[in-house]
Amino acid sequence: MSSSTFSQELPDPLDLSHHLSRSTKAREASNIKKFYKYFTIPGIAQLAGGLPNDKYFPFDTLEAEVAHPNRWKRTPNTPIGPPSDDTASVAKSKDDPPASRLLVPHDSRSTDPLKMIDLKSALQYGQAQGYPSLYYFIRQFTRENLHPSVPYKGGPEVILTCGSTDGFSKTIQALSNEWSAEHDPVDERPALLVEEYCYMNAVQTARPRGMNIVPVAMDAQGMMASGKGGLEDVLKNWDSSRGRRPHLMYTVTIGQNPTSGTLGVARRKELYALCVKYDIIIVEDDPYWYIQFPSSSPGLRAPKPVKSSGFDFIDSLIPSYLSIDYQGRVVRLDTFSKTAAPGCRLGWITAQPALVERILRITETSTQQPSGFVQAMVAELVMGPQNANDPGRGGAADGSGWKVDGWVRWLEGLRGNYERRMSTMCDVLNEGKHVVKAGRRLSFSQVADDEDEWAVVESTKMFDFVRPLGGMFVWVRFDFSSHPLRKEVAPARLSQALWVLWTKKPYLCLVAPGTMFAATQDIVEKDAFNCFRLCFAACPEEQVRDITQRFVDGAQAFWRIKGKKKIDDLLSEEESAASNASGSGLAVLTGLPGSFC
Repeated sequence: MSSSTFSQELPDPLDLSHHLSRSTKAREASNIKKFYKYFTIPGIAQLAGGLPNDKYFPFDTLEAEVAHPNRWKRTPNTPIGPPSDDTASVAKSKDDPPASRLLVPHDSRSTDPLKMIDLKSALQYGQAQGYPSLYYFIRQFTRENLHPSVPYKGGPEVILTCGSTDGFSKTIQALSNEWSAEHDPVDERPALLVEEYCYMNAVQTARPRGMNIVPVAMDAQGMMASGKGGLEDVLKNWDSSRGRRPHLMYTVTIGQNPTSGTLGVARRKELYALCVKYDIIIVEDDPYWYIQFPSSSPGLRAPKPVKSSGFDFIDSLIPSYLSIDYQGRVVRLDTFSKTAAPGCRLGWITAQPALVERILRITETSTQQPSGFVQAMVAELVMGPQNANDPGRGGAADGSGWKVDGWVRWLEGLRGNYERRMSTMCDVLNEGKHVVKAGRRLSFSQVADDEDEWAVVESTKMFDFVRPLGGMFVWVRFDFSSHPLRKEVAPARLSQALWVLWTKKPYLCLVAPGTMFAATQDIVEKDAFNCFRLCFAACPEEQVRDITQRFVDGAQAFWRIKGKKKIDDLLSEEESAASNASGSGLAVLTGLPGSFC
């Protein structure tokens, strides 16, 4: 089936303008921004805009040493076992050094804005869609490689953002009205569906706008479609006294933050069908999409794509919600934070054109576009100089850009490194999740029979976890009902004391408590204290095993505490420190957006 034939058979994306907020509906194109497309006409005299002269920019060039795309070793897309425990992951070839010199020139000597990568254009005022050369690269990469078969006519559009947080903020602004209990009727209150454990920046963006935060139950994959607390249950039994039935869903489907769940295609189809039935827009935040781990579940495979991406690696990944979005109700957030660097503050939104156009109007009068410095560096890295007269240098060894195949190779290498780290951490956790006590039978029972006083071993499971199918985290769930002091100390208090113990010598291990990610206070009080999130991404590769062992050793030591006073002493130190400062320890960590291992 040809691309043109495929497109002709597809439906138009659904008109979702009834979901737009009042202010977003009223936005018009910027009177200044609409002229920018004329600024690039070769030879035109620029008398209209208030642009400073590019000769007065204090930056003559931008330079950096950058990696080759094959710096890191890949792991196979169809493994027969876990990745090998080989820490020598840097490419070591005399003909392929690990870095190249990247240079963004002041003037690329190109008149075509789609091939122009230089400071005189990147540092100037620009279009809200993004730096033209980078915008068109990302647009083509998204439409032809990442999501080549989105099932609505014309396919999606993209717009560059200052990272996923910025993208989510603009999406929420576009698709929900602010609500106040003091000024607005309750039946107008909007609501946001989230996983019961979720990325709290999203909640903290939505809640101040007056939105109801509505948790949906989860299992090992992620959000549940059916069953108690699943999406169907929540929507079918919605209590209108709480406000409008939710019309927005925020979800992280690959390597879910914090639980590391990965949503299979069959589950996606169930959830999407419910979103069609109840007219819900899906905001899919997917920073970990490239970090899927086939070795964790060799039987879980992505379906054969309708149209190949052109790369075995991308075809092997479980696809985005966009792959089944025949109505155009998916807004996807992508970012360079996990594939380049969080400090780039660069990402993009992929959605049906009508929604992107409204977000473009928001961008014109807010961020305008991401940093020109960052856009120029990323554009030069992946695209490189566009003609023989261009003095720039891209990220490849010969001075050209990485191109699409180089970028994909870089993503494969990143997945390989994270997969090896994940495997190491999970192996240590699996070996240490039981606390073992050895002794004579008399020490475990009241039977006093000298002749029958033989040695025994008692094993108690402290925690369990599901080996991640993607992402950067391991979600560890403890069973405090197995602790020796379970009848004397409440589980939540045991959890706090364990967290404090980990911060002390010899363990010195800081982990994120589950309470950081609970969507509601009810979840905090009923369950979140049982859970901890471990991030293996930031640990130095050679230290992952040792750090994880310290985590296990701390848990083992905690399960051997038999006196309540020890628990009280651990918590009194924390409570004393918190009362003498604006916040410390656990109190501070629960206010942070990330976690440490």
